Amino acid sequence: MMKRAIPLSVLLLSLGCGGDRPQRAVIQNKGSDTLLNVAQAWAEAYSVVDPNVLIAVTGGGSGTGISAMINGTVDIANSSRRMRERELAAARENGIEAVEHVVGYDALAVFLHEDNPIGAMTLAQIRDVFGEDGAVERWSDLGVSVPGCPSDEVVRVSRQNNSGTYAYFRDAVLGADMEFRLGSRDMHGSKDVVDLVENTPCAIGYSGLAYATEHVRIPCVAAEEGADCVTPTVATAVSGTYPIARPLFMYTAGHPRGPVELYMEWILSDEGQCVILGRGYASVREIGCG
Repeated sequence: MMKRAIPLSVLLLSLGCGGDRPQRAVIQNKGSDTLLNVAQAWAEAYSVVDPNVLIAVTGGGSGTGISAMINGTVDIANSSRRMRERELAAARENGIEAVEHVVGYDALAVFLHEDNPIGAMTLAQIRDVFGEDGAVERWSDLGVSVPGCPSDEVVRVSRQNNSGTYAYFRDAVLGADMEFRLGSRDMHGSKDVVDLVENTPCAIGYSGLAYATEHVRIPCVAAEEGADCVTPTVATAVSGTYPIARPLFMYTAGHPRGPVELYMEWILSDEGQCVILGRGYASVREIGCG
């Protein structure tokens, strides 16, 4: 017989000691740091829609959330990448058929210190910076001098390998046959990447556009030399013209039911999609928000 995981799926907490009081459903939601800000915003907004449902949101990376869903310890796993075949197989071994929900889109931006003069990059140049066989080790290799960076060294800021952002960047920019160059500063979260770049003139990093601040420079990116250089925005992520745009996912153990189903329906409603737009991501479809 197939082993069946026992999910947390909607714990019930009493709101008081009296047995006649209503109970509150708790939905456990874990995973992608890219989605953490919007997941928290969804949870806060939904507490007004249905005060009897509490959404408990934590980060930790896409792989962490997916593993928790496979093991039955969360109801919803947030992920900035698709589940891998081995993860889908592990879920089936636990009696779980993972169901994918696309909840928005994200433009993966390249971040530079605000004093860095670079305004445009090609995918090949980015690959040369981060790839294991890349030719760029100093900013002068790209024909620039960066104020405040007397060493001329390119300080590469990346994510840890359990991150969906790490996996997507590797596949979309470096290619399936190339790994990251050793020696990068590998950060736990998207905000950590931007914070380090903001305070390090020699640095370059990558992260979701929603984590951008006014103190970093974001170059436009061209798919190849001579192609249009496209700035990452919500519009270019939706249209697919920005070359490093990706879908964002939530995974459930089977088709959601009860409070989880209602919550997922709300996330994909106009109201829920206006929340993700307000956080700097792209919605799954064209909508109007006041």
